[in-house]
Amino acid sequence: MGRAFEYRKAAKEKRWANMSRVFPKLSKLITLAAKEGGGDPEMNSRLRTAILNAKAQNMPKENIDAAIKRASSKDSENIYEAIYEGKGPHGAMIMIECATNNPNRTVANIKTILSKNGGHLVPNGTLAFIFSKKAVFEVEKSADIDLDTLELTLINAGLEEINSDEQNIYIYAPYTEFGSISKALEELNIEPKSASLQYIANSAQEYSDEQIEEIMKLTEKLEDDDDVQAVYTNI
Repeated sequence: MGRAFEYRKAAKEKRWANMSRVFPKLSKLITLAAKEGGGDPEMNSRLRTAILNAKAQNMPKENIDAAIKRASSKDSENIYEAIYEGKGPHGAMIMIECATNNPNRTVANIKTILSKNGGHLVPNGTLAFIFSKKAVFEVEKSADIDLDTLELTLINAGLEEINSDEQNIYIYAPYTEFGSISKALEELNIEPKSASLQYIANSAQEYSDEQIEEIMKLTEKLEDDDDVQAVYTNI
């Protein structure tokens, strides 16, 4: 599977470890999706995906319903999506995905966190050739799923990479194939535990354990910010 996959898995698990911070972030994504495409998940694939991911993190149904209702409330805040690019310690490349009601506050906070932890912002577009946007699915492993058959089926839907561990199967495809992979899984009666669009480094950079620890300290500080949804690096 390789060190890059193991790192991505560990980073994802750490990202969702603190539920008190995760639920507000998931709520924000649900509200954003409902505002853009309506509150019916059957008619809004983005909302359906946001709800799926919230359920995967054991978010209570009442929280999900409340987030959808906020989208149609007269008093609801406007939420904006933003991507910021940065460099961290030891030249690590960093993509920072945000959802915010105040972009000025968000960018100021990100600048401060980066500068205090050996990094800085770079102009958007600088890392365009270093990261690719991918469709990423996580499926629970079961005796009903034959990995070879699944891989052959998904290749026709745009599959790029598939990995697995003892519990889960991880599926990667170009972001443009998100819909086709979703449809293929649905036709196989496989409901993913999570589905998302992520920025994956085209070529993972090797760092020493000490350097990784320093870079991870920065990513954790960024992820602690309420407006930051996810942080991706080229580790």
